[in-house]
Amino acid sequence: MRAASAPRRPRALQSGDRIAIVAPASSITRDEVERGIAEIARLGFEPVCDESVFAREAGYLAGPAALRAGVFLRYWRDPGIAALVAARGGYGSVQLLPIIAEALREETPKLFIGFSDNTSILSWLTCQCRATALHGPMLEHRLARGSEGYDESSFLAFTQDGAGMTIAPDGMTVVGHGEHEGPMFGGTLTQLAGSLGTPYAFDPPPGCVLFIEDVNERPYRIDRMLTQLRLAGVLARAGALVFGEMKGCDEPGGSVGVRDVIAAFAREFRGPVISGLPSGHTTGPTWTLPLGVRTTVVTRPRPAVIVEEAPVA
Repeated sequence: MRAASAPRRPRALQSGDRIAIVAPASSITRDEVERGIAEIARLGFEPVCDESVFAREAGYLAGPAALRAGVFLRYWRDPGIAALVAARGGYGSVQLLPIIAEALREETPKLFIGFSDNTSILSWLTCQCRATALHGPMLEHRLARGSEGYDESSFLAFTQDGAGMTIAPDGMTVVGHGEHEGPMFGGTLTQLAGSLGTPYAFDPPPGCVLFIEDVNERPYRIDRMLTQLRLAGVLARAGALVFGEMKGCDEPGGSVGVRDVIAAFAREFRGPVISGLPSGHTTGPTWTLPLGVRTTVVTRPRPAVIVEEAPVA
């Protein structure tokens, strides 16, 4: 456990900046990449992508780990590249950490955008490297779908500044009242729990705001992973809990809902608990959420996350 310290912030994006598309996890179709490239260009940036993004291995990986890591580091170290955005999730980003971890820790940070399986990289960057990052849209099903796939306003706000922005989309509910200020960390629960016991364990500082989301995990599995975080001491470090939409996480037939699991953990938690923040796996457009920066969680008059400092400089 460590105290929070000032984050290392990558530079803000400007019109015309080059954004590299990387594939740290599973493979993506050419159609999704082409549509995602078009959307990045429409936003005023220059997309950069090479054929390595279409590599495949074992039926579920975007090529060997060495290839994926090499491409990631090449763009990370290229002074002409302003940001990296993940092509998709799936599985495989954790395989890159033994190769890229020290470079991410030691070298000047660059903006990385992704979610889902890429939580492995987001967690390492924000917790261990003290750099900020964005839990935001990837190409597949998000940028490739335009306004149907992602919230453009939050994406542009947090790639260029975002300080002072209030995140209060419709559908958020209060599970436990309160107010708390602290740096936000987190991501997809499966990857957070799976990291524990490894050299790349999710390790947020005391007093943090903990953001947790997932998709298509039955309530008992959500309970099991939250219990793992609790037994590892992670939940005790949080001053506020913010849950995502938790899409598809109710029991088939509706006998038990994921909200029941969240409510059970909220009863033992001293601090505000809100649910339904649509970032990551969402039914509608996914919002971009800054990780590693100071936020305030409030539950009155309505649930909201107020971003106190910009994730970029």
